[in-house]
Amino acid sequence: MTKKQNILVLGGKGKTGSRVAGRLLKKGQAVRIGSRSEEPSFDWEDPATWESALEGMDKVYITFQPDLAVPGASEAIEGFTGQAVKSGVKKVVLLSGKGEKEAEKCEKIVMNSGLDWTIVRATWFNQNFSESFFLDPILAGHVALPKNDALVPYVDVNDIADVVVASLLNDKHNDEIYELTGPRTLTFSDVVKEISAATGKEIQFTAISMEEYNAMMQEFNLPDGYLWLINYLFETVLVESNSVITNDIEKVLGRKPTDFTEYVNAAVKTGVWNPVGVGHK
Repeated sequence: MTKKQNILVLGGKGKTGSRVAGRLLKKGQAVRIGSRSEEPSFDWEDPATWESALEGMDKVYITFQPDLAVPGASEAIEGFTGQAVKSGVKKVVLLSGKGEKEAEKCEKIVMNSGLDWTIVRATWFNQNFSESFFLDPILAGHVALPKNDALVPYVDVNDIADVVVASLLNDKHNDEIYELTGPRTLTFSDVVKEISAATGKEIQFTAISMEEYNAMMQEFNLPDGYLWLINYLFETVLVESNSVITNDIEKVLGRKPTDFTEYVNAAVKTGVWNPVGVGHK
């Protein structure tokens, strides 16, 4: 029986955070959601909110929005971990990006904070195609992306959540860096083919250049910070060295990682890829 602890889950309504919070609650842990809409409120952009969010907490799951690679992230992580130490927190688990050199600066801050820590480096999520920025093009039936030669070992957020929960609740994961991937690599066109076949919906894929993709994003008047991050992720993460498949999920959980096809079959059942107005009264 795991001792009941007070755990702050930052981004507790996001893709990994909501799943981590739900799993911790099922295990009888006391969970505080770190979000601007919660009480006490937590806001990365307002350090005055950090102390009250951390008060009484034993452990923290740290997710940083929009990404640890963005300018200002390392300063925020340094300030937050400093406050965590002052507040009596014992351990943090940090979600990081696999292959992101900028994110590794934030990891080092956590490692040198004096707190117990686990670093969870994840590759791109399966759920980016059902809960994030690739969903709209799939619903539109036309996906146009650069770097289709990149092989990505997509990881499932449910696997990430299971590893995070294990890391939070078991001290044997202290001072460990886990790199999480799925069991195989896919190109963007591979992904689109799988989703198209499973949904029975025609989805076209077009390989375009980075310049064309930037022009397309600018047409949608996306913020400069978003454009910078997308470019960073495409140029830094979608490289050959980052296509290596690891066995860390199996090492931590004692089971194989979720395959992309398993994810697709589960997502189809939710109806997330059904065009609006089809099959609904």
